Amino acid sequence: MKLALLGCGTVGSEVVRLMRTRGEELAARVGEPVEIVGIAVRRIDRDRSHLPVEASLFTTDALGLVKRDDVDIVVEVAGGVEPARTWITTALGHGKSVVTANKALLAEDGPALSAAAKAGGADLYYEAAAAAAIPLMRPLRESLHGDTINRVLGIVNGTTNYILTQMSQTGASFEEALAEATELGYAEADPSADVDNYDAAAKAALISSLAFHTHVDIKDVYRESLRAGTSSTGALTQGVSAADIASAAAQGRVVKPLCIASREAEGVSVRVHPAMIPATHPLANVNGAYNAVFVEAESAGRLMFYGAGAGGTETASAVLGDIVAVARNKRGGITAFPPEAAYSDLPVQPIGEARTRYHVSLDVVDEPGVLARVAATFAHHGVSLATVHQSGRADDAQLVVVTHTAADKQLSDTVEELSQLTSVHQVTSVMRVEGE
Repeated sequence: MKLALLGCGTVGSEVVRLMRTRGEELAARVGEPVEIVGIAVRRIDRDRSHLPVEASLFTTDALGLVKRDDVDIVVEVAGGVEPARTWITTALGHGKSVVTANKALLAEDGPALSAAAKAGGADLYYEAAAAAAIPLMRPLRESLHGDTINRVLGIVNGTTNYILTQMSQTGASFEEALAEATELGYAEADPSADVDNYDAAAKAALISSLAFHTHVDIKDVYRESLRAGTSSTGALTQGVSAADIASAAAQGRVVKPLCIASREAEGVSVRVHPAMIPATHPLANVNGAYNAVFVEAESAGRLMFYGAGAGGTETASAVLGDIVAVARNKRGGITAFPPEAAYSDLPVQPIGEARTRYHVSLDVVDEPGVLARVAATFAHHGVSLATVHQSGRADDAQLVVVTHTAADKQLSDTVEELSQLTSVHQVTSVMRVEGE
């Protein structure tokens, strides 16, 4: 079985190393040897003498490598949307099965790639695209395909989880925790993809598509950053502060970077943002750079998938699992029926219709009647209060309100009106409360 590898960075190098060191095991599992016959790279002159592979295998002509008649499987770990899209569609069009870890491309163009795989009689596998070594795509795609999944709650980005873990456990500020994450190699020099939740949004699109058998585009995923800025809909957001962390802890909760996907009466809801969850929730103890996904299914019940969500070796492990699967299919003369071929087109719910609980902090004037005016504003928009805590600070006071379940639009309208009250200096924080 002949394999072409596109990309030889952190993940690609590990794929090469593992295939060479575990060659006999892989051959036994497939039924014949799987041989790397070419490796496409951007720069041919880079020193790769540390890799257990012949220098003659490297090429800068990725498309030419994909089109070679002797190539059976194409493994794409270069990343990016283009030229990866061209490489993959070309491979599928030539009947070559593809293994990829490219979440950005799949989230943007998944349906077209699945259609190309079906038309070409080839497999398209992408276990490594969402949670590295954690077996998640295959269970959603195969094991749970006969069940009805109602909700997925997960931590799918190790960088943001590390940052919030440090803020919670050491008292570090967001900036300090981000600097630590960068020093350890968890965050890039430009951390936007991670801390602004673009990475998590792409993963959420993939996970929710498989979970609910529908097409969810990354543009449909509501997204908020861990830092102050604007959401994917353009609304101002305040980010996560030390005060949020402390307030959550005082209430027996922790702040986590969540991916939330749920089946609704008239479609699905998909969002990624920081949120508070009970300290007793299984996800509350997923710390550092680890990931976990909590799945609620009608028949299987509650399932949790946990492990390292990033890293070259971890991601390469998932890639190798897919290589074995598609190689077995090739050897048997079959392809796996792509579940995407049977997808429906369920509408994605606007964020304004999403329903959850909320934690709202306000700086107010410490005078009689303030609490009544604040409570009346919530009531005016149909938002019921679960708890209210007030603490004094000289002439001012802080109110911390936790609501019962309400629609996001109701809460947004409430906050807008609260901001206009003369007795309210500032709405300092609004954070969703999940998992209760």
